[in-house]
Amino acid sequence: MNFAPGAWKYAVLPLLAAPFALVFSVTASLLALAASVGTLAFFRDPERTPPPTGVVSPADGNVSVLREEGNRVRLGVFMNVWHVHVIRAPFDAAVTDVEHVSGANRPAFSKESDRNERVHVRCETDSPNLPAAEGSATGATRDADAPDSDASDAEVTFIAGAFARRIHPYVERGDDVARGDRLGHIAFGSRVDLLFPPTVDLEDIAVDVGDSMTAGETVVLETAAEMDFDVGIE
Repeated sequence: MNFAPGAWKYAVLPLLAAPFALVFSVTASLLALAASVGTLAFFRDPERTPPPTGVVSPADGNVSVLREEGNRVRLGVFMNVWHVHVIRAPFDAAVTDVEHVSGANRPAFSKESDRNERVHVRCETDSPNLPAAEGSATGATRDADAPDSDASDAEVTFIAGAFARRIHPYVERGDDVARGDRLGHIAFGSRVDLLFPPTVDLEDIAVDVGDSMTAGETVVLETAAEMDFDVGIE
C-alpha cells in the first residue's frame, strides 16, 4: 500500500507511545495503536485507473457543490475522514500557477468554507475530454461572451476543513499533468473544487449533489463526441 508524503510523521508518535501506554493500561496502548493505524489508513494512496474517456473527479467523496459562477461551472467534492485524500488531475493540463491563500478552518461542508485556507492549482488545457470552444477544435480560443476569461483556463482548489491544517501540492508552475495524475493531498478532512473552463455548461455535468466520487475514476463530464465513440465501440 502506498501512502501520501508525511504519513509516518503523523503515525509514528502514537505508534511509539503504545508500548509506554501499556504501563498504564492495555486500553490506552490499544488506543494508541489504533490511532497510528487509523492515521496510516487516512494517508493511503491507492493506484487509480482512469476510464478511456471523460473528465474524472479530482477527489474521493460526495458532490457538495454544483453551481454556475458567471460563465463558469464549479463542482465541489467534500471528503470525509474515511475517504482517500490524494487529489488527482481531472484532465490533461499544463500548470500555470500554484497559489496558497490563508484563511479560516471552518467545516468543509459548510457555506463558510468558501473563506477557508486553500491552494489554487491553475492550469491551461486543450483536453479532448472537454467541450471545445465555438469555432475551435481544441477549446483554446477566447470565449466571445467572456473576454476576460480564456476558454482553456481551469482551476483545482484544495480547501482545508475544520481539522485540516496542512495542504500539500505536488505540482508547481510549468508542470504538465495527465488525467488521473496526483496533484497533492490535504491532511485530515477537506473539500476540493473544480472550476471548469468557460466552454462547460451546467447541463454538461454528468453528476449531481450527493453523488459518490472516486478520484481519477468517476466520470463527471463526457462530451457528445466521446459518448458517440463509446457507442461505436460497443
